[in-house]
Amino acid sequence: MVWQLRKCVKCNMYTLHKDTCPVCGGAVKLPHPAKFSPDDKYLKYRMAAKRGQEA
Repeated sequence: MVWQLRKCVKCNMYTLHKDTCPVCGGAVKLPHPAKFSPDDKYLKYRMAAKRGQEA
């Protein structure tokens, strides 16, 4: 059930619909963060992009 849950980006309501929010008709996305890995190969690139620099 965890991966079926979606959150509307427009009204912040949770739903099980995969396409649009049944309340407001807005787009939905997965509300869960990406899995954490201590062996992240791309960490320095993401941190540089977050700071607005190139690696």
